[in-house]
Amino acid sequence: MSSTESVFPQHTDPLKGILWMLLGAVFMSAMHTSIRHTSAGIHPFEIAFFRNVFALLVVLPWLIKQYGAPLRTKRLGMLVVRGALNTFCMMGFFYALSITPLAEAAALSFTSGIFAALLAIFIFNEKVGLRRWSAIFVGFIGVFVVLRPGFETIGLGQMLVLSSALGWGVCMMVIKSLGRTESALTITTYMSLVMAPLSLIPALFVWTWPTWEQLAWLAWIGILGGVGQYAMTEALRKAPTHVVTPIDFTRLLFIALFAYLFFGEVPDVYVWIGGVLIFGGTAFIAYREHKLRQAVTAPVPH
Repeated sequence: MSSTESVFPQHTDPLKGILWMLLGAVFMSAMHTSIRHTSAGIHPFEIAFFRNVFALLVVLPWLIKQYGAPLRTKRLGMLVVRGALNTFCMMGFFYALSITPLAEAAALSFTSGIFAALLAIFIFNEKVGLRRWSAIFVGFIGVFVVLRPGFETIGLGQMLVLSSALGWGVCMMVIKSLGRTESALTITTYMSLVMAPLSLIPALFVWTWPTWEQLAWLAWIGILGGVGQYAMTEALRKAPTHVVTPIDFTRLLFIALFAYLFFGEVPDVYVWIGGVLIFGGTAFIAYREHKLRQAVTAPVPH
């Protein structure tokens, strides 16, 4: 996420950034809840395909308005790799939402930031001090609190969420590299263009023609996802990552509320404690990256 900042203008408005992130959290939580509901009659792979199709329809007006300018790139291969990896992550996460308590899936999904920080050490040879190592450690302690291995069975859903989070962590590294040369709109456009056809392949193996009611739910999921993604992108454009990242934690609160209202799910205390630890580690890493960036860009006194 921090890499995305470098792609956006430096003019910031923290309040608007916080409000955009809050809106994004609401819409993404509603999307995950809708996926759980729709997966009772439509396979999650097919839901993912329609989610990408409707997201592509959201991107098309931007392409038309800018006469296809976002398609111009010299890094097509890297953009395709990012889209392909994101497709696998989405498939795994959507399937996990159909079989895992929603609040638990949300808590574990926050580990993507922890994985990204860990991967940056090896991929970009970033130097990490004791405080960021401690944040990574706290994040993984949170994972153990949520999963409680030895006391609770770790199911397929939990493993899929963590695998997806690891994949998203890799995607963050790819975006970090792409962000040096490509605009945010180019990265977003190619993500939709790649993911829509790729997600169709696994969907065909489990395909059932949706009813009109199901199609309406699929369109709703696509709209929620598109608006949610746009809102989070705007949040990062309006304010620095360390300002808006803590607001993303409200996603756990919203999804816990929706899960209780619509499915009667009540997350236990371990999900809340683990979620706080995971998210706390992620938020601290974002804050430390901000402070380090400030130190690097600060003017040298004469």
